[in-house]
Amino acid sequence: MQKLNTILVTAYAKAPHGTSMYEVYKHAGIVLEIDQQSHKIIDAEFTFVTELAQDFFKRMLINFDFTSDINILIERIEEHYLAPSSGSVIVALKSAQKRYLEKIAK
Repeated sequence: MQKLNTILVTAYAKAPHGTSMYEVYKHAGIVLEIDQQSHKIIDAEFTFVTELAQDFFKRMLINFDFTSDINILIERIEEHYLAPSSGSVIVALKSAQKRYLEKIAK
């Protein structure tokens, strides 16, 4: 069996009513693959309806050290993602980081 050097972290937040994300998924979901040694995000996926939004967020998150100050990433999202679901995405991202930090602290 292949040895894995990454961890998959997921988190969710309620999507805002009236958005396509809510109509399709009901939640904003995030799935991150993180390198266990560098703590960098190597892949990311969100419950966005469009491939463009998926790709945009992936590019925004790849290589971010997930043990770093999450506010750096939040500011980036707030500056570059202008949509009703931005708050839900940020809540899910914070939850994912909390889960990851708890795991590596053990």
